[in-house]
Amino acid sequence: MYMRRCLQLARNGMQNAKPNPMVGAVIVVPSPYRGETEGGTIIGEGYHVRCGEGHAEVNAFASVRPEDEHLLKDATIYVSLEPCAHYGKTPPCCDLIIRKGVKRCVVGCVDPFAKVQGRGIQKIREAGIEVTVGVLEKECQQLNKRFFTYHQHHRPYILLKWAQTANGFIDDHGQALALSTPYTKMLVHKLRSEYDAILVGRVTNEREHPQLNVREWYGKDPVRIVLGKNNQGESSMSSPLWGDREGLQSLMVEGGRQTLQSFIDAGLWDEIRIETSPKTVSGGTSAPQLPVGIQLQQEQFVDGNIIRTYKK
Repeated sequence: MYMRRCLQLARNGMQNAKPNPMVGAVIVVPSPYRGETEGGTIIGEGYHVRCGEGHAEVNAFASVRPEDEHLLKDATIYVSLEPCAHYGKTPPCCDLIIRKGVKRCVVGCVDPFAKVQGRGIQKIREAGIEVTVGVLEKECQQLNKRFFTYHQHHRPYILLKWAQTANGFIDDHGQALALSTPYTKMLVHKLRSEYDAILVGRVTNEREHPQLNVREWYGKDPVRIVLGKNNQGESSMSSPLWGDREGLQSLMVEGGRQTLQSFIDAGLWDEIRIETSPKTVSGGTSAPQLPVGIQLQQEQFVDGNIIRTYKK
């Protein structure tokens, strides 16, 4: 229950915590202190609001009322991601936990970042604090899937996305076709706000002039990337922010069939999102062919359309 609260808090950092991970923390004391019949009482909670500012643990401890400070010696701190053990823009959170003298620490999942990777957990244990690891581990990893992929595989988390007709076409005889509803279009813009960069192919860019922004939602526009060919016929990318692309943790691909299929054939994808409209056309460009062994993760019926999400 308390780890779910950590996850709920962590999601508040979706826009501003990047490139840091989203993290939530909850401090709980046993029920006798508050006279409750069962469970514990939350005396502090927080999340990582913005990169460069206090981490979730710092904000959770800061929210504890002065009159409750003496309860920390019997408290458990729940945190969705392993407390950091290194000096970055802020001091190590594991040192703060040790200094506050809590009795127990419950961690959702280990941090894959090279400067952490279990060091925070080890340091807290060495200080004599009981540590439990792996509570709602899959959910905690899923929350920061982009951060994890970037640090474990040294590439962005890649989402392929397209809309298609009920009979499997993405356009009407080569002409652009509106398949999303106003509501599902808003959902796409919400999704864009969660990604660092968005990519289309040269043909799609020249034919449709897509804005590739988040005008129907709130947040920062993703970096715009166009994939094409150079004078030697080799694949190349152009972007007004080409020099700023290093460190991007997530990439959304919204190109035409050739671009999308090239990512599928190369195995360069983590997630595929397909919106299927009840509309049909007599012919056009066929939707990309899904890879073998793909797993359906979620199926939603939204505004008359079906949105299916697949994972490897």
